[in-house]
Amino acid sequence: MTHLHAGDFLLRPFTARDAPTFAAAVRESSSSVGRWMDWAHAAFSEADALAWFAACDSGRVAGSSHEFGIFGSDGYSFVGGAGLNQFNARHGFCNLGYWVRERAQRQGVASAAVATLARYAFDDLKLSRVEIVIADGNAPSVGVAEKAGAPYECLARNRLMLHGRSVDAHVFALLPSDISPS
Repeated sequence: MTHLHAGDFLLRPFTARDAPTFAAAVRESSSSVGRWMDWAHAAFSEADALAWFAACDSGRVAGSSHEFGIFGSDGYSFVGGAGLNQFNARHGFCNLGYWVRERAQRQGVASAAVATLARYAFDDLKLSRVEIVIADGNAPSVGVAEKAGAPYECLARNRLMLHGRSVDAHVFALLPSDISPS
């Protein structure tokens, strides 16, 4: 299994033993993360976490997604999640998403994950473009994309479904030339 080092953090696939910590982090973050990711709700359970981990494993095997937990350098202190998904094989691009548990926000977690996953997408997966699509109003995530050096492309109308309705979203994109070598 792929493990990626991201500065002071380690990105690795989830294991069943991560379920209690993952579920607690989602519940802790439901008021901040849940505003932008409707799966992050106050009743999120360990069973929900295990179902997500199974979907991540299936996606990795199928090559349709590469989802990782973000952990402290010890590999166990859970701080968030990030991944590559929504692959367009014909045109060589994908989406990059991230979230950080509330108590670890504003510590460079998402920025480190974005830089590392972009390098992985370009160097290992041989993609030519990585998009970061952010619901309008999500200023913290916009800040992460900007800090990562992702050029802003547009505000796309009705680009995302969030809490059962279409919302506009900012589209940022990274190209191999936008990232520094590892």
